[in-house]
Amino acid sequence: MREQLRFLHLNTVQLTKLLQENVPSYEKEPGFEQFKISERLHGNWIRLYLEENNSEVLFNLGTKVRRQYLDALKTLSLSLSRQVAQYDVYSMVVGTVVVLEVLTLLLLSIPQALSSKAELEVPLLSPVFSLLFYLTFLVLSAVHVIVCTSTESSCYLCSLSWLTAGGVMVLVSALLCAVVSALTKVLVRGKLLSKNAAHSNSRWSELDLLILLGTLGHVLSLGASSFIEEEHQTWYFLVSTLCLALCHDIYRNYLPGDDCEPQRCLHVEGGFDGATPALQDKNTSSAVLELNRGCKSPSSLGTLRGYEKWMVLASPWVILTCCRLLRSLNQTGVQWAHRPDLGHWLTSSDHKAALSVLAALSLAVIFALIQRRCSPASKVAMALGLLGVYCYRAAIGNVLFPWQQDNKDISKGILEARFVYVFVLGILFTGTKDLLKSQVVAAGFTVKTVGLWELYSGFVLLAALLLRPHNLPVLVLSLLIQTLMAKFVWKPLRHDVAKVTVMHYWFGQAFFYFQGNSNNIATVDISAGFVGLDTYVEIPAIFLTAFATYAGPVLWASHLVSFLSSEASSSSALSHAGFCYALIGSFPVSAYIILVTSLRYHLFIWSVFSPKLLYEGMHLLITAAVCVFFTAMDQTNTKS
Repeated sequence: MREQLRFLHLNTVQLTKLLQENVPSYEKEPGFEQFKISERLHGNWIRLYLEENNSEVLFNLGTKVRRQYLDALKTLSLSLSRQVAQYDVYSMVVGTVVVLEVLTLLLLSIPQALSSKAELEVPLLSPVFSLLFYLTFLVLSAVHVIVCTSTESSCYLCSLSWLTAGGVMVLVSALLCAVVSALTKVLVRGKLLSKNAAHSNSRWSELDLLILLGTLGHVLSLGASSFIEEEHQTWYFLVSTLCLALCHDIYRNYLPGDDCEPQRCLHVEGGFDGATPALQDKNTSSAVLELNRGCKSPSSLGTLRGYEKWMVLASPWVILTCCRLLRSLNQTGVQWAHRPDLGHWLTSSDHKAALSVLAALSLAVIFALIQRRCSPASKVAMALGLLGVYCYRAAIGNVLFPWQQDNKDISKGILEARFVYVFVLGILFTGTKDLLKSQVVAAGFTVKTVGLWELYSGFVLLAALLLRPHNLPVLVLSLLIQTLMAKFVWKPLRHDVAKVTVMHYWFGQAFFYFQGNSNNIATVDISAGFVGLDTYVEIPAIFLTAFATYAGPVLWASHLVSFLSSEASSSSALSHAGFCYALIGSFPVSAYIILVTSLRYHLFIWSVFSPKLLYEGMHLLITAAVCVFFTAMDQTNTKS
């Protein structure tokens, strides 16, 4: 008992000193008062103990002192937790409510956004003039006044001007009324659909279930710190399972099936009919994106030529092999980050010759995969730009020329990097010019397709410059997987726009981690922000670092726009894709905001959850930019 009380006293003194350093009026804290009572009782127990009183009174008093110390420790811990982590709960709740309202609007707008017209109407104007809007606004204003006048800690919303805070309340009220209006329309439409439910024969495929369960599983995994630290394992598992599901889908179409179950038509040369609506109910405006399942024969072997047939069968396995190779290139996360990988082997000084050969081959393959749809001028610019990339890496000492024996002439490579930037801007300018030409002038469909591909090519060249040389195989395999998926998976299986969009999103997330990124801030390659710069310049450095970090998601999103513009037979394909991309990007962010708010006192809130929130915030900005680009391209397509 004596040793127990001694250790409890030392622990309580330690927390009391921390309380004195952080709280000016520490003497008024309940924990400090309990500590003083515990000390007095402890002194009484010591006097009894020195009198050699071993009676039951001594034991009972010691038990009481121990319990008093434990209560004091608990109270002091809570007081210190509140002082160390003072959260602006009011502002956090308001922000979370806005995010949830926007997400609910997206979910309720699915039938309209995926209909044949691809209309996404947010009814904000009519609810503003409703009674519910004014009542909600008055209630929120009253709550805002009560909170801001009664709180003692600093609050972001309370520090704003009353006009700005009123604007926030108007936004929250309008979004709430819009949600109620959209929910009412969905319920009314649901009653109409239920009358004709017997005529509907739509069913979920295995790929649909995989996409749904994979998305929900990833969202649920964000509630565990270990899953956040090893999130790359989740995406590796999802893309591997997706490859197996695609393999099953392809093989099922080659095997003879029942006569009563028509199989999907496999066709490589035909157009991509990704937005063919199969609307079972003519009385509703919503439509479900289905595949064109019209097939004249139960087997489609006859529609494919020799090598195309085998490439369709082998593509999922080739993609699965590429993903496995990429996993060995960069060890990321926390648990296995210390283990050696292929990237460490290539970046060591003893294997610089191997890295040089690999970088040269990667740049050659990038040119071979990109140049096929570029204009002649862009092909020349791409070739010179990739040559400049190798010269830049040789100038800073990452790789060697065949005639170079050592690294005596190492420089910053500023001239070589700016040489590449000229070609990047030239390719992007050419692509933008073609897009504007297709919008302003009644140009052909090919002009817009070439313009989008050249924008995509410019991004690829910029990524080749910014990525470290051992990561060039990541870019090569990304382009190879995109080529295989576009020609031998999405076209033959005629997947709808929603599935193609989700697959692009999943592979973009997987390639984010294939680059060696993680949810730890320490893995951000800030050296990319200084490529071609003499000194630190804030705006270019931020853009270059962000692009290098999110090169995978950006390139896959750019490929999605180019692919749908060139292959989709429906004019609303880009609208469908933009909506699906926004929905699948906002759902994990919304759920994670709620999780972080509820876990704000977690032990790893600052080391694990907070960095992940920063990554999600930046990814949300990139997703918003991608959706804006989708909308702009859709408007161009509509006008043309």
